[in-house]
Amino acid sequence: MPKPDRVQREVVSYVRRSARMNASQTKAWDTYAQRWVVEVPARETSTSIAAEASVDWTSTFGREAPLIVEIGPGRGESLVALAERRPDCNIVAFEVFVPAVASTLSRIARHGVDNVRIVVANGEEGLALLVPPAGLHELWTFFPDPWHKARHHKRRLVSTELADLAASRLEPGGLWRLATDWSDYADWMRETLDAHPAFENLHGGWAPRWDERPVTKYEARGVAAGREIHDLTYRRRP
Repeated sequence: MPKPDRVQREVVSYVRRSARMNASQTKAWDTYAQRWVVEVPARETSTSIAAEASVDWTSTFGREAPLIVEIGPGRGESLVALAERRPDCNIVAFEVFVPAVASTLSRIARHGVDNVRIVVANGEEGLALLVPPAGLHELWTFFPDPWHKARHHKRRLVSTELADLAASRLEPGGLWRLATDWSDYADWMRETLDAHPAFENLHGGWAPRWDERPVTKYEARGVAAGREIHDLTYRRRP
């Protein structure tokens, strides 16, 4: 059997932060992690994924449904709100920060949604190893770290390498939805993905704000600071 596609970049798009949880996060993790967190074998680090890892998402969710992946949902504000609006979809989130995952678990419980599963791991590796080719209905990357300094641009999540991977995982006609509040990163995203042969810019330029996506505290802070929100939507060509 051929080995799954591997992410070639060794540089990751995040910096590890403290895994220390407060009391409410600890309680949420202890109460809900077994239900909604999917454990996968790790490689060298706790956020890596072993090459032999696999997940049967139909079995995990207990149903067959269109699969959506969000990379980096943070504390789950958008994730949970969108899951409520997409009850007919199975939604998988890859998040590396355990306290943020614990907060998301609490939010899932409060909102009573059950169509979300979380993997505590690098999203690029998760996409490569845990999602089958053409098995993805939509990909969401909202407000990834902009990595402002030029020498750090190689850390940006949105890249030609990720676009290659996303193209292999999205079904024909599948959508990649992106948003950022940093204009230079917005231009970077658009230049990268407009040039990719597998993707069509659905709106021919900036997308209108996706009305299903809620305004999170992070986005509101960006607007308050005078930054413009840029949305983009790309469709996987047949």
